[in-house]
Amino acid sequence: MVSIVKCQLSNIEQLRAVFLQELNAQVRYDAAHARRGTTHYLIRHDGRDIGYGAIKDAHESRGTAFEFYLLPPFRKKALDLLRGLIDASGADALECQTNDVFYTSLVRQLSNDVTSDTVLFAVGHSNHLASVDCVFRGRQKTDRVFEHHTEPVGDFVIEARGEIVSTGGFLLHYNPPFADLFMEVREDVRRRGYGSFLIQELVTECYLAGRVPAARTGVDNIASQRTLLKGGLRECGRMLRAVLAPEQSTPTHQR
Repeated sequence: MVSIVKCQLSNIEQLRAVFLQELNAQVRYDAAHARRGTTHYLIRHDGRDIGYGAIKDAHESRGTAFEFYLLPPFRKKALDLLRGLIDASGADALECQTNDVFYTSLVRQLSNDVTSDTVLFAVGHSNHLASVDCVFRGRQKTDRVFEHHTEPVGDFVIEARGEIVSTGGFLLHYNPPFADLFMEVREDVRRRGYGSFLIQELVTECYLAGRVPAARTGVDNIASQRTLLKGGLRECGRMLRAVLAPEQSTPTHQR
């Protein structure tokens, strides 16, 4: 007998550890588990825990199922169990990252209304970029840093001709051991290779800090995608959002 019941985050931690090991990638919505409006569901079969689901933004709408996992021996009826999660939670949308092959296959089966806004990157092969007129180093308190418009001021900088032309770093609030690279190049010196060289060096610093580099950017931000690729990363997936038809997202007791 199968049951899908609300639970605390602590109740799914063991299952989620298996999920993270299987995925072996940075999870875009990892921090969402601890946020207000997130609800967790435990999937049980004959009294044993076999999977879980996580619904976010329930305070804004009926919610989005952003994580769904079943242990491999119990995936024969995965689509039915996902429908059961949708029924129990009333979720009206699904989100997944395509490097989560198991969940992505289910999302594509449940909806034709699928969009993508984010490209995910993992570490690839270094292009061994050499600095021509710049130096990569840690940021100092005395550095005069240009005004940033899209990213925070990073802990590392690119200095060219005595001026800071780019800063960057990595964020550690994703699932270990992954870290999210970020950078910004001064607007008047873009397209000179500073961003790619900075990304390449940040990859090294990230590994030295005991973390695995990853990154993400918008699907329309072609310049950023090229910078990440040239800096030694590779595209590893995309974020997908699927809107469910009304009859799919209405709980049984409301039908």
